[in-house]
Amino acid sequence: MIKRNLLVMGLAVLLSACGFQLRGTGTNELAIKELDVSARDAYSETVTQLRQVLENSGVHVYTGATYKLFLANEKENQRNLSYASAGRASDIELSTVLSFEIQGRDHLPLMGDNIQVQKIVSHDGNNLVGSDSEIIQVRKEMRRELVQRMVLRLSMITPEQLETLQQQADNKAKADADALKAAKEYEDNTPKQSPVEVPVE
Repeated sequence: MIKRNLLVMGLAVLLSACGFQLRGTGTNELAIKELDVSARDAYSETVTQLRQVLENSGVHVYTGATYKLFLANEKENQRNLSYASAGRASDIELSTVLSFEIQGRDHLPLMGDNIQVQKIVSHDGNNLVGSDSEIIQVRKEMRRELVQRMVLRLSMITPEQLETLQQQADNKAKADADALKAAKEYEDNTPKQSPVEVPVE
């Protein structure tokens, strides 16, 4: 027994040294170490959970960070997939779409996308209370999955990528500003035509 325990411990140390982790035993390491996280609905459960998960993953979440994750919109939908006769359950599709944008310096948009989660539940017309409770529970699970997918998306982004996108956004903003300035100067330097006077007979 002692030898087997020592063998197991030895294997665990060896695997750990190789960087191996059992699923669920470690936190998700993100290359982004600082992030400002906000949402159109500042008190939504999604943004609250997301902040907690990011902080648990080693990200310093605070207002004023160089890069900002903005949850622009979270939309929940529900539609019937089948209509059941009396005494039978019908299938309902629940979906949630989260629209997000990552902003850089001067609030310039760097990237944005949508994340969608879908689930199908059975709705029992003879047990409305139980069916509604199940839908509420499934919505909570969908929110957790939405947060996990958002963190996974962030884990694929590096500070170097964000800096490259920031430079591109800066160049575009400067080009747009120069074009607007040139158009205004052209308008200011173009002689204005005097209104045509109609002779009075």
